[in-house]
Amino acid sequence: MIDDAIAKKLDLKQISSTVETTFCIADLGCSVGPNTFTAMQNIIDVVQQKYESQDLATHMPEFQVFFNDHSSNDFNTLFSSLLPERPYFATGVPGSFYGWLFPESCLHFVHSSYALQWLSKVPEELLNKNSLAWNKGRVHYTSAPDEVVDAYTAQFAKDLTTFLDTRAKELVVGGLMVLIMSGVPNRIPRSSGPVEMMFDFLGLSLMDMAKEETAQPAELRCLLTEIMMASKPLLWVKNLKKMRKP
Repeated sequence: MIDDAIAKKLDLKQISSTVETTFCIADLGCSVGPNTFTAMQNIIDVVQQKYESQDLATHMPEFQVFFNDHSSNDFNTLFSSLLPERPYFATGVPGSFYGWLFPESCLHFVHSSYALQWLSKVPEELLNKNSLAWNKGRVHYTSAPDEVVDAYTAQFAKDLTTFLDTRAKELVVGGLMVLIMSGVPNRIPRSSGPVEMMFDFLGLSLMDMAKEETAQPAELRCLLTEIMMASKPLLWVKNLKKMRKP
């Protein structure tokens, strides 16, 4: 699917008019590899093929890959696993992708795989005993009241809006963004998915620990899960012409 998106949507003629020497790619939520290395290599291979197929081989740029994740990510392990022979320069960019990471009009391709289901934080309502969304006895929104689900949904919408608005400024006109996310089909009960069932079982196990006094309720509240499985398409491809004006 990513190959098709690059072939159909990446505007090399627009990019080639502005790219002098370097084609910049960012992998947001890269973790410690090796999946990120495989994804970056595949993207570069397809971009190079498109340059050649459009008779732009003489304009073939160098490639710079930015590996992004939280500052607590093990970047030492990530970079110690890099192959010495690779067709790109590598840079680590620590920080949350729910905020500014790069200068304006800096990136030509943004990739994120199975990272955006993580929220920027646990919704505040879940921690407020006086809130209808107080999620006592659970670590997730499965099998929870609608108010809890609404709190997760609102936080997800806020985070995703911030993410898209920021990336729209960081990407060049004609660039491409590919987001791969976990999700659930529409009209499927939120407690029926395998991941959701896992969180239900986890919550029940933790509550049993609290009853047996092997864990304190206050400690369990720290385990509230920052994951939202949206009922939206799993692959979103955005042409930057639709996201920002030239």
